[in-house]
Amino acid sequence: MGKTTNGHGRSRRNLLLSSSIVTASLLLANMAAAAPALIPSTTSATETGQVTVQGIEFKNNDITMSGNVYFPKDFDKSEKYPTIVVVHPGGGVKEQAAGLDAQKLAEQGFVTLAFDASHQGASGGMPRFLDDPMKRVVDFYSAVDYLTSLPYVDANNIGALGVCAGSGITVKASMTDRRIKAIATVSAVDVGAATRKGWDGKGSESALIGTLDAVAKQRSAEAAGAAPVYVNYVPKVGDETAPRDLQEAADYYLTPRGGYPTSTNQMRLVSVATLASFTGFEGADTYITQPLLIVAGSEAGSLWHSQELNAEAASKDKELFIIDGATHMDLYDGKGATAAANKVGPFFKAKLAAK
Repeated sequence: MGKTTNGHGRSRRNLLLSSSIVTASLLLANMAAAAPALIPSTTSATETGQVTVQGIEFKNNDITMSGNVYFPKDFDKSEKYPTIVVVHPGGGVKEQAAGLDAQKLAEQGFVTLAFDASHQGASGGMPRFLDDPMKRVVDFYSAVDYLTSLPYVDANNIGALGVCAGSGITVKASMTDRRIKAIATVSAVDVGAATRKGWDGKGSESALIGTLDAVAKQRSAEAAGAAPVYVNYVPKVGDETAPRDLQEAADYYLTPRGGYPTSTNQMRLVSVATLASFTGFEGADTYITQPLLIVAGSEAGSLWHSQELNAEAASKDKELFIIDGATHMDLYDGKGATAAANKVGPFFKAKLAAK
């Protein structure tokens, strides 16, 4: 199966496709007029197969975060469990790919936590639909804080799994949060590098300047009282001008396959500046010393992120696991997600003290 080597608009999609084709006029031509309202979180418990899911809330400074904790079969609150924090993709929410991965790892005996980024999903934070990767790093710290406060969590055996842009967040946070003892990524993306270089990593970084000029004008306009504007994460379903990965992303996020009410496909335009300044993997050559597993599809346009992370990470215990024939989105659900979980679960069992 694998091999080992040691928004509806076009704006953000074009930004990721190739920086050389992004212009300020194109960016501004595809803005959404308004954002949906915050959807309240829930703290109810449900059964999913052999896993129990409990809605929870935790504090991130003055923001109330919304998460789901997944408990394995025959969970005993008097015992301590190795625990995994799962970080969702950009534009995603905890009920999508991150939640599925959290469930699959709970089925393998772990306690897991998937949570919504601040300013997104059911988590608090104003303004809504801001995508700031460094704020997401702080979200991660707060999620680990919460886990260490739980009596059934083995605080000496916490791992982290990042999916897509959640991988860049996970890697960046784990560089300085030494409570993380093992790291895994699935369909990894450093969203900063993708913003600067395009989805395929071949764009001219200087071509982004026109877009940043437009963002600067919008920030000034909003400071003077103008309404915020929004761009979309993925293209319309059926837009064949988009890269294959992003066409498949539309099929996932904008259809019943993976769509969820709190995943709105909208992002504040001014977020582009914070995305462009993010360096998710910078420093990995010094600070990523934990065991590291990188899972990616052989046909993913994003594969270059996984290859770069594998090349740069300082860890002496690292593995790049390629799932033959899989695209970026294939690992979000279905057989691809199962194949990824079947690799990630044993990795965490080997690197964390299993029950």
